[in-house]
Amino acid sequence: MFPTQHLIICEHCDCVYEKAVLGKHQKTLCARCGGVLQRYNGLTVEQRLALSVTAAMLWLFANFYPVMSISMKGLKNSATLWDSVLALSQGPITFMAMVAAISIIIAPAFQLVLLIWVLSFALSARRAPGFKLCMRWLETLRPWSMLEVCLLGAMVAVFKLAGLLDVLPGIGLFALAVLSLMMIRIAGRDIRDLWDIL
Repeated sequence: MFPTQHLIICEHCDCVYEKAVLGKHQKTLCARCGGVLQRYNGLTVEQRLALSVTAAMLWLFANFYPVMSISMKGLKNSATLWDSVLALSQGPITFMAMVAAISIIIAPAFQLVLLIWVLSFALSARRAPGFKLCMRWLETLRPWSMLEVCLLGAMVAVFKLAGLLDVLPGIGLFALAVLSLMMIRIAGRDIRDLWDIL
């Protein structure tokens, strides 16, 4: 049987290429459709695991601490990400509340749990139980995790309300900002090289 370990398939047009060894800041592109085939990732398994655990802690801060606090004439109110989902679920757009909960709370949480699970076993050069299923779910969840969209929305709300009310960004907003950057670094990029490592 022909060995396929050195081949890579374009996820956009299914064209097959040989894998290349990349240097810093390099990436390979598909000659047919221009899609990214490989991207250099200089992180070791230990670094990825450390970043994943840190991101999990930031997820807790982003979800359970206020994103912003609003005060006007002595009245003060603060809101977390969960509060925003609950507020959406009260109105006529309950479906949007479900989509928001999946994209800003549930999908990132599952990504982090799966990454920590896979990488904790990879630390000892072993495949985690259910490795194939975990890797497929990580790839499936990647487009559903939209923390950066939520962050932009929260920042727009802070700037818009700042002219009308006293608005204070909370710990949750800062945690959300750092978490968004970390998720792009550890889960938003290509994780297919874990197949090669293990």
